[in-house]
Amino acid sequence: MGKQFGIREILKKNKFIPIINFTDLSTVEKTINHLMSNDITCLEITLRSDIAWDAIELAQKIKPNNFKIGVGTVTSISHLKKCKFLNVDFIVSPGTSPELRNALNDYNIPFLPGVMTPSDIISGLEQDWDTFKLFPFNLAGGMKALSTYNSVFPNVKFCPTGGVNETNYNDCLKLNNVLSVGGSWLTENIK
Repeated sequence: MGKQFGIREILKKNKFIPIINFTDLSTVEKTINHLMSNDITCLEITLRSDIAWDAIELAQKIKPNNFKIGVGTVTSISHLKKCKFLNVDFIVSPGTSPELRNALNDYNIPFLPGVMTPSDIISGLEQDWDTFKLFPFNLAGGMKALSTYNSVFPNVKFCPTGGVNETNYNDCLKLNNVLSVGGSWLTENIK
């Protein structure tokens, strides 16, 4: 097991990682309630809107104890510091840099670093990481890439996002090296 502070356990317990970009704080509670009513107990909130941090803070206050709040699109040390301050349950990044890799190893928060190439995976393995977000799934080779990585990197597990949807998520979950899948399609129909 890598130095990722329990990210595999979170992914094993959550086959679906809904990804949402909140643009209206009034939808945060409704979204969490909707997910809970569908037996989904986690949510990745992306840092792609002006209200993202407010949405994360609100979600942390209203979530049930067994619900996990993750922060996505983490790309800087300042993002990590804010995640630590808000006591989030996990962190997701689209990729890493040497500075970000070192900081992720220093924070005691489960994290899922994004990879797209074999070189990215090898760089992560050098950090003693073994669980990655394949992103963007549709541009990184999709099912063929995941199947190839299964034989090339037999101890590595993935959560593909970015092109995973209602038509292909089952195929992903059937693969031996996929623990869970993430996507915005899981929150699209919440009214």
